[in-house]
Parts: sequence; structure tokens; C-alpha cells
Amino acid sequence: MILGVTGGIGSGKSAATDHLQQLGVTVVDADLCSRVVVQPGRPALQAIFSHFGERLKSADGSLDRAALRQLIFSDPEQKSWLEALLHPLIRNEIQTQLQNADGPYAVLSSPLLFETKQSELCDQVLVIDVDEATQRQRTLSRDGVSEKQVEAIMAAQLQRKKRLDKADYVIDNSGSLEQLHNALQQFHEALIPRDVS
Repeated sequence: MILGVTGGIGSGKSAATDHLQQLGVTVVDADLCSRVVVQPGRPALQAIFSHFGERLKSADGSLDRAALRQLIFSDPEQKSWLEALLHPLIRNEIQTQLQNADGPYAVLSSPLLFETKQSELCDQVLVIDVDEATQRQRTLSRDGVSEKQVEAIMAAQLQRKKRLDKADYVIDNSGSLEQLHNALQQFHEALIPRDVS
């Protein structure tokens, strides 16, 4: 079974998937897959440099992701171009990694699970949820980005209510890390088939 795990920025999705990984679950991270497809030597990286220019090239020849993020969040047309290039490649990488996963279930962790239709690869979806004020506060203190950038990222993600409406399961992460871990432990145990021998 493939379980999609998503949540808005600052919701604690990464903390949740890190814990599931500690419980022995294979986690395929869409963000990491998006980094794989733009590694030096990959065709996508050359296409990005050809389109946007060398200003996005770091000293070591890799992609300056922060500069790219700033560029595309201020220009919807360029964002669309980039998504058209990368989304199919990311999807292929995700599928390859999921096919190689073992265990009773695997997790596809993605901040844009519904927006990119990656949810179609999943049997069920778990949303890690906090209210929007908590999202803003956590992201500002964690990422060192501007409030404007946080708002742009939140605007690019599915509205909280719509995300919750599409979820099969929801875990509220407005409490402590320990509370999140306890909730995930119970959830994990409920998903694993019991040995009835």
C-alpha cells in the first residue's frame, strides 16, 4: 500500500515522515526526488540554465535553488514553464523509488501531493494539519524567509479546508513533538496487518 503524506508549509510533515522512517517505513520524498532530477549532468538542469541563464548556477555547477525559488514565485509564467519541465521527471523518479520500496506500506511525502496529482499514485492520504497562523509562525522562525515569501508559498498550496476535505486521515500537529510521535505510532500500528498466528 502507498500512503501519501502531505500538509501545508510549517505543518510538521517532515517531522511526521522522519518518525515513520524511524518506525521502519520506506519514505519516498517528492522534494528529494525534485533535487535528484536537477543534479549536475541531468538534462533538466541544462534546460533550466538554458532558459533562465547562468545566474542560477552555483559555484560548484549545481542549481541555486533559493535564487530559482525567488524567481518563480514572483513570475507565474516562469513557474508554469518550470513545472511543465520538472513535474513529469519528478513523477517518474517517485514511481521508480516507490516500486523499490518494501514493507507493509510505503510513504510518498509531498507538500504538493494534490496540486501535482501525485495523490493518484497513493492508495490513501494522511494530512498533517495545523492552523494557518501556526503555519506562518513556524515557517518564519524555521526558514528565515520573508512574510511575503511565506504567503506566496501558502498561496501556491491547496487551501487548508480543501486539503482536509481530500484526506483519508488527519493528524493534528498543534501540540508537542511527543504528541505527534504518539499519534503516528497509533496510526502506524493500525495500518500494519496483525499477525494472527
